[in-house]
Amino acid sequence: MPPEPLSQKEIEDRLAELPGWSLEDGRLTRSYRLGSHFAATGLVVHIARTQEELGHHSDLTLGYNTVTLAVHTHSAGGALTELDFELARRVQELAPAHGAG
Repeated sequence: MPPEPLSQKEIEDRLAELPGWSLEDGRLTRSYRLGSHFAATGLVVHIARTQEELGHHSDLTLGYNTVTLAVHTHSAGGALTELDFELARRVQELAPAHGAG
């Protein structure tokens, strides 16, 4: 059974708890700037492991010293679900260990 889409109010409430995250084209997004390409690569690997644990994956982009995520739930017709916000919360918790700002 696919996850249930969140209401606009639920999305707004959850987004308020995630500083730096925003909605773009119906996706939950965030970019992180890091001190080096190596640090950015480490963050990407850590995010990839977290995504595997959750069984939920974002569009993940590695730049020279940046990492950008964009996520929505394909199985819910591209809507935002609790899975998207759980991934965002987990990334928000692990990013500082990589020097992300």
